[in-house]
Amino acid sequence: MTTSEATEAAAQAGAQAATAAQGGCGTDDGGKRTVFLLAHTGRPAAIRSAELVVQGLLRCGIGVRVLAEEAADLPLPSAVELVEAGPDCSEVLEGCELLVVLGGDGTLLRGAEFARRSGVPMLGVNLGRVGFLAEAERDDLDKVVDRVVTREYEVEERMTLDVLVRTDGHVVHTDWALNEASVEKAARERLLEVVTEVDGRPVSRFGGDGVVCATPTGSTAYAFSAGGPVVWPEVEALLMVPISAHALFAKPLVTAPDSVLAVEVQPQTPNGVLWCDGRRTVELPAGARVEVRRGAVPVRLARLHHASFTDRLVAKFALPVAGWRGAPH
Repeated sequence: MTTSEATEAAAQAGAQAATAAQGGCGTDDGGKRTVFLLAHTGRPAAIRSAELVVQGLLRCGIGVRVLAEEAADLPLPSAVELVEAGPDCSEVLEGCELLVVLGGDGTLLRGAEFARRSGVPMLGVNLGRVGFLAEAERDDLDKVVDRVVTREYEVEERMTLDVLVRTDGHVVHTDWALNEASVEKAARERLLEVVTEVDGRPVSRFGGDGVVCATPTGSTAYAFSAGGPVVWPEVEALLMVPISAHALFAKPLVTAPDSVLAVEVQPQTPNGVLWCDGRRTVELPAGARVEVRRGAVPVRLARLHHASFTDRLVAKFALPVAGWRGAPH
């Protein structure tokens, strides 16, 4: 063996040893990679899961960034970057390639706020009950880290809603939602009287608990509980689902994706309230009008699996499928 060949062999051996020391990560990225981690620190399972994810990513040379306000509740090594959450969520994700969220549906919807503003894809790990927005379960943490390291995931866009509130003809509030915007009664003992509208034409007037306007993503959330249909995420549509309506015709509606849905709170009814994804709320005085349309900015979700939505639906709701034989081959 010549001197040059010996030098090359030693270099290769050193590279292999470094890879082995990293636990077999084998990442060859020359630039610095950073992942933002968001966790429900009130859940012991989330704290333990965050610890495992952080250790796995750091071991493979990928930087981790978390909110400073959450750092005190997480067992984080000094290598983790801490950032302060400002009014603009997009700033804290600058330079990050992925947002990993650990928690239930509420935490995932919180993560969606960061994902939408920054454009960074969100990868959800479900630590709650159903978790339709999540791509993995807590038992899949090793797989999640491996896929992030090797970039073995796909990114899909989910439709959102843009919401505005008018009073006396003036826009007084704007908002957005990934799952749904719901107009609901504020007083439990009184019905909320509303008139629904699609594309500038009235549909029905009724009293009830309210109306849910949802995306296909939100069809398995509040709209589902209110009796709405399950809509596959690939379908571009808007949903309008009455909540406990006292009316002969108050059925769920599925409209075109470019339709404009409106709910008018009647002047003689008590005040209502607008909820966006169950996280942001604003009071609706009598006479207020809520308009809902397709959102201009989608939320990007990272996907690890190619399983169909049908399989996801069956698994999440534990639907009985015993006896199914499938199409003949």
